[in-house]
Amino acid sequence: MLPGYYDPFSGRTLTKGEVGCFLSHYYIWKEIVARGLEKSVVFEDDVRFEAYFKVRLMRLMEELEWAQLDWDLIYLGRKQVNLDDEEPVEDVRNLVVAEYSYWTLAYIISQRGAQKLIAAEPLSKMLPVDEFLPIMSDKHPNKDYKQHFAIRDLLVYSVHPLLAYPTHYTGDSKWLSDTETSTIWDDDSKKTDWSGSQKTLKGSRSNAALPAPDSVPSG
Repeated sequence: MLPGYYDPFSGRTLTKGEVGCFLSHYYIWKEIVARGLEKSVVFEDDVRFEAYFKVRLMRLMEELEWAQLDWDLIYLGRKQVNLDDEEPVEDVRNLVVAEYSYWTLAYIISQRGAQKLIAAEPLSKMLPVDEFLPIMSDKHPNKDYKQHFAIRDLLVYSVHPLLAYPTHYTGDSKWLSDTETSTIWDDDSKKTDWSGSQKTLKGSRSNAALPAPDSVPSG
């Protein structure tokens, strides 16, 4: 575990569910590198797609190619932690420079992006994957965490409005989270629950109703 890591909201340390989540993403990144995939889309199992997801995603990829944008990772679904406006990207509609963000339920990643994440050797200093990504893009506010990762040049963007959301949120009836409702990473006797959990709360700015992009078919 990353020395001194504690959840910024609940104050607990890493859970076994968060370890499992990180490993799932890590081995996907390794496969992307091993297979030489130029770009890939990664989904978690609790993703809900917005209308015309495929059409809007394909349009985004076309515009990225046309604009020749240099990118490593693009969030398709996330929770924007800070309420500040984010810088829009010229020549690519509905895309912003991503500031400190949570969630990894849906994102595009390039071959170079996967290589950067693996090269950071995160398994020797693990923390939740949605804390790791903002560290790698140098957007995380915690300087103590960042000092463990010397190279933090991951180029991260986000679609805006989002193309994917979680199917459930903190405290939803009869829903258990693999990461939040788990046990502490090194002690199965210490169970964790929704108490203090803020990451998957519904009603943040990122979940607000946003206008659909233009040129999307209707009917």
